[in-house]
Amino acid sequence: MDTERWATLSLLLDELVELEPQARERRLAEIGDADPALADELRKLIALEEDRPDFLSQSVVDASLFAPQAGQSIGPYKLEKPLGEGGMGQVWLAIRADGLYQRRVAVKLLRPGLGDAGLRQRFTRERQILARLGHAHIARLLDAGVSTDGQPYLALDYVQGEPITDYAEKLRLPLPARLRLFLQVCAAVSHAHANLVVHRDLKPSNILVTPAGEVCLLDFGIAKLLDEPHGETLVTGTGTRAFTLHYAAPEQLRNGVITTMTDVYALGVVLYELLVGRKPYDPARATDAAWEEAILSADPVRPSQAALRLARERADPHPRRLASELAGDLDNILLKALSKAPEDRYVSVEALAQDLRRHLEGEPVLARPHSLGYRTAKFARRNALALVVGTLVASMAVAAVTFMAWQTNRALREAERAQAMQDFVVALFENTEQAGDGGLDARTLLDAGVRRADTELRGQPQARAELLGLIARLRQGLGDDRQALELLDRQAALLSRLEGNDPARLGIEAAALRGRSLRALGQPETCVRALVPWLPVAQQQGAAQPNAAAEFLSQLGRCHRQLGGREVARDLFGRALSLRTDGGAGKPLQAESRADLAGLLADEGRYAEAVTGLREALALLRASGGDRNALGVEIWRDLGRYQQALGDAMEAESSYRQALQITLDRFGLNHPLTTAVQRPLGELLLAQGKLAEARQLLGSAHERLVTRFGPEHPEVAASWHQRGRLAWELGALDEADEALQRSLQLRRRGNDLASHVAVLCDLSEVRLARGLDGNAGTLAQECLQLARGRDAALATRARTLLAAAAQRGGDADAARAQVQEASDRLGEGDFTARAELTLVAARLALARGEVALAGAQIDSLRTQARARDQVAQAWTLHLDALQPELHCRAGRLGDGRALREATLALAAERQPERTRLRTELERESASCGRG
Repeated sequence: MDTERWATLSLLLDELVELEPQARERRLAEIGDADPALADELRKLIALEEDRPDFLSQSVVDASLFAPQAGQSIGPYKLEKPLGEGGMGQVWLAIRADGLYQRRVAVKLLRPGLGDAGLRQRFTRERQILARLGHAHIARLLDAGVSTDGQPYLALDYVQGEPITDYAEKLRLPLPARLRLFLQVCAAVSHAHANLVVHRDLKPSNILVTPAGEVCLLDFGIAKLLDEPHGETLVTGTGTRAFTLHYAAPEQLRNGVITTMTDVYALGVVLYELLVGRKPYDPARATDAAWEEAILSADPVRPSQAALRLARERADPHPRRLASELAGDLDNILLKALSKAPEDRYVSVEALAQDLRRHLEGEPVLARPHSLGYRTAKFARRNALALVVGTLVASMAVAAVTFMAWQTNRALREAERAQAMQDFVVALFENTEQAGDGGLDARTLLDAGVRRADTELRGQPQARAELLGLIARLRQGLGDDRQALELLDRQAALLSRLEGNDPARLGIEAAALRGRSLRALGQPETCVRALVPWLPVAQQQGAAQPNAAAEFLSQLGRCHRQLGGREVARDLFGRALSLRTDGGAGKPLQAESRADLAGLLADEGRYAEAVTGLREALALLRASGGDRNALGVEIWRDLGRYQQALGDAMEAESSYRQALQITLDRFGLNHPLTTAVQRPLGELLLAQGKLAEARQLLGSAHERLVTRFGPEHPEVAASWHQRGRLAWELGALDEADEALQRSLQLRRRGNDLASHVAVLCDLSEVRLARGLDGNAGTLAQECLQLARGRDAALATRARTLLAAAAQRGGDADAARAQVQEASDRLGEGDFTARAELTLVAARLALARGEVALAGAQIDSLRTQARARDQVAQAWTLHLDALQPELHCRAGRLGDGRALREATLALAAERQPERTRLRTELERESASCGRG
């Protein structure tokens, strides 16, 4: 093998042995696409390493024979100590030793060991590049040559400094000082670009700051000369990555064209880290693949939001200070620099630097649209003192007169509007026709209000808009969310024609109402799209209208939470709580925000903390008028959910029933809140075996869901699933089959089956009970395919169903293989899945006549169940039903039949409504039932 081939192998092998097996296979596949022979050689070497762990512990060539040592002479320089090591070489602190002059330098040497032609070419290129550059903030090339033993070297300025981010953090530099420091970096990079050099690996470790506060740019090892013929770069080979991933531009990852705008992107990442203290992306995993995906497709976190989140994590006493400094100009500057497409970024580093200087000087920046208000605000900041002095005298001269006139006009307008609204409401009650029983129907009254507003308030658009918003809110209280959205659309048309501050206030109030209705109708994505444009308005109105802004932020946060955006929701809920607390909002509003934050804890699996948070919210609510309202219903319902998740079924049922009683008393049977409580309570009762009440609750809820959402909605699909499981427990196999089949069809049509795989296993189990073994096996196989790698417990259940289908079909070997594979793949932590698997294994052993083995498995499971009081009862009856079968198969028929009758009687006493359970128990001890 030639040295160049071995060098390529060596680099890739180092990379691959550090990867996890799955990531390693993906990387090998990428290499194989480019060079199949190389991929085969790498697989052989990795196999050798796995068979012999010491195979790669030593280099094929003893690098120490070639590695430089302290005291060694390289050209006219004597090496003192190593400073660092990178992908292409080592850097040593050295001193000039030929007597011409005394000077410490940084000597850069080609990596020792086998020669790599590509590295030598890159090393030669760095010498050429540095020779072209001469700038105060770029490390100078002092000398270059080849030592007597053939070692190429570069001698550069020795820079005593630390990375720019560490320097700024160590000195706690304020934001303007960090920007001025960064402008030195921009000047150095701009100089390189002017000499047709792109750095391509800009990162904090290549940007040092001296104790004197001077920036020095290092390491042009992978730089590209823009004037090279055919764009030859010699940077990569067979997929080898030379740049640093976290600072790489999207075009670098795609192997696209490298331009000066590639450095603009890297500078954006460095500036983001310098100002915010973290990188612009927050992938779910810290793997290279996740980072690549984020760089290529994810939007950077807005710097001001990232700074606020980081400050809260660090318990900063002033978390909003940095966020407010970044919001606006710097947010836009950084996001423009980090644009995915090069043409959307700054056209040059100088353009980026110019915008930063404009921001520092209080001038409008290019990254932001130059509206009249924006330019005026910038002018005011630049000339604040002159404007204050110039306007103070004039302001004082007219202030008294203006204030008096304004107050008078405002009082008159408010009085006129209040009188108009009062006359309108009185006329509405006096002139609306009554229902047949002498009362007024609420919906009839609201419809009449809309009609009268269209005629009597035609000349008062603001009053008409406010009334439409009020009626929309009342419609929401009745559960009429579609009608509320129609009213809000009409209000929006009116608001678009109004001027002043009132449209902004009414606009964010209307946006919050719109978000509530869209979320209630199961449209969180539409909610986010509708509310996001109003977010800047809500932020601007925060001081003047804290309650309206907080309600808007809460509704937007709830929509994000439904979509899985917990971090965004946490930020919005926290800001809403701050507005409500600082603005002196009532305790019910603060309780609402605390309940929102508790919900996020539950989403993270922190149920005990969530219960504590909800109880605090409930205490606030009760201290200010009581919990018999919509918020009280939601808090009690969520308490039930989290208590159920903690395994406290008794407390969960109590909380659900409290919520149900409130919503029935306040809103009635047909209100959406009532449905939202009936469903989880019905689910809990189903699990407890209280099937009659569960059937009543789930049936009533299902009818209203179909009426509210239509027959194709995901909520209706979930309701069909619940009804199918209920019918299955009642032993109504045909009814269970039909309901589960409907749920499955809706999930397939909605393309969300992957998130609701359990319906496949449930339908498979029903089909097995109906004797449709082949179809049951097909459904179980699909359930296994979708659950594999996502839900170990569900995958285990699918394999147990496949084992049962195989046993029913007479294929005992296939059944045993499924059980064995399920046992091998299932972790130790999931007791429920392992218990179900043990029962299946015991049944298979009994079917084969291996009574002793089945007995040992049953005894083992019984011992495990006793140690888990919360779940023991769920398995006791199954274990008791298998015990008689052991007696009967061992020839002790009398003992077995007596025990069988006792077990069936106990099941009838404990679970009188669960027909399916008794049928299963009879089947477990079938041989004892034969005379």
